[in-house]
Amino acid sequence: MNFRGSIQRNLDPKGRVMLPPGFREILFSRSPDGSLVLTAYDDCIVAFPKPDWEVFEEKIHSVTGGSETFRAFRRQVAGKAWDVRMDAQGRILLSSELLKYARIENEATLVGQGRRFEIWEPSRLNAHLDRDYSGIAEEIAGRGIDFVF
Repeated sequence: MNFRGSIQRNLDPKGRVMLPPGFREILFSRSPDGSLVLTAYDDCIVAFPKPDWEVFEEKIHSVTGGSETFRAFRRQVAGKAWDVRMDAQGRILLSSELLKYARIENEATLVGQGRRFEIWEPSRLNAHLDRDYSGIAEEIAGRGIDFVF
């Protein structure tokens, strides 16, 4: 099971966002206690079920040295990581630091990304999606993915 699709949600006054039922089901299938790790990357909040985060974290910390850019990436992603657990109402608490990073105030868009999902400020997501995708077919094909309609 993978996170897919997108949905708009309002934040409550405490900075919590309610996960849609499908996301909850996927989360519990990957993390039976509803634990997630949230981090900051690419102008949004990225949410990993905790077991998937642990695999990812082990991989990024196993790299010794690495370029300055890689070290900055690791510092950003691991340094802003925050453990949360979904509550009984299906909500997760977003830290003020992550909300500030993603510029989320009152509403957010949750976007499935396979083994993780992203939490975006809606207008920032639209700006990221409003681009010219010409040439992407060649890149996708070059990576061995057949995406023909």
